[in-house]
Amino acid sequence: MGKTKVLLDSNIFISALGWKGKPSVIFEKCLSGELELVTSANQLDELMRVMDYPKFNFTEEQKQTMLGIITAIATVVEIPKKLNVIEEDPDDNVILETAIVGNVDYIVSGDPHLLRLEKFGRIKIVTVNEFLGI
Repeated sequence: MGKTKVLLDSNIFISALGWKGKPSVIFEKCLSGELELVTSANQLDELMRVMDYPKFNFTEEQKQTMLGIITAIATVVEIPKKLNVIEEDPDDNVILETAIVGNVDYIVSGDPHLLRLEKFGRIKIVTVNEFLGI
């Protein structure tokens, strides 16, 4: 059996890259190759949009560095079709689309719309604490 494939939601990336804590523990496991990180260009676009929020106060250099690290270590998949599973927040569908194409085992998220699903097909949707407990 290969490495566990994970997709980190944008909120987890932001926490992992901006602060020390449990999300950064998971990201470190991706950096070390213990976990296989999966993302998509669509998700990276959303991540860049979120990093632009004034409350995060990331510099352009920090944003580009973060994006460079993610693209260097992640498997970046192409999304061939759009889903409409989460109507309350359509941006969350990008996470599901990426997870399906990337054949991930887990989506790690703090987003209530995604967490409410618990599973999507065979993909488990878990919090940081749940993932670290597995």
